[in-house]
Amino acid sequence: MTKRQPGTDRLEPRTVVAAALRLLDDQGLDAVSTRAVAGLLGVRMNTVLWHVKTKSRLLELMADAVVADIPLDGLPEAAPQRARELMRRYRAALLRHRDGAALVAGTYAAEPATLRFADAVVAALTRGGATPRQAAWTLSALVYFTLGLTQEEQGATGADESRLRAAVAAGSYPALAEAVGHLVEGTFDERFEDGLDRILTWPAG
Repeated sequence: MTKRQPGTDRLEPRTVVAAALRLLDDQGLDAVSTRAVAGLLGVRMNTVLWHVKTKSRLLELMADAVVADIPLDGLPEAAPQRARELMRRYRAALLRHRDGAALVAGTYAAEPATLRFADAVVAALTRGGATPRQAAWTLSALVYFTLGLTQEEQGATGADESRLRAAVAAGSYPALAEAVGHLVEGTFDERFEDGLDRILTWPAG
């Protein structure tokens, strides 16, 4: 019979994860540690570690909990719109938590909710005619694009257009000189939708 740590009976892994997410929302990803979570719960750090083993494991469970909030019902029937809607919901789930994209991007969460979401996207893509390989690679492109854009969005403090224009003008960047005005135009919503269009209409490889 396994001997339990004192105080673990009143805790479950999901309680620890929920506390860690509260800490994330209040103070940001840098503040998340097993010690800080223990302090928030009023228990010893060893009690937290009993349930999540390591900080890396805690972050994986947190990332999966973020994805678990994505509803997979009420989706459009048409495959392209279905994939787009799933990615919109993915981005919304990331934005609901401070540093949500940075959290998820920093983990390899082969966990139930993450796998269910990935399965739903792959199913939508294959329904639209993609081969399993095309669907898998398109899923990767969609997820990496969404994580990167959302990290930029959550960390943005305002684009310094004048500084960018001055830097381009000061060097030999002829192509950028023509395009520089477009680098800072548009909202994150607009850039996200444009990126989805580009990925989902890219010629199959």
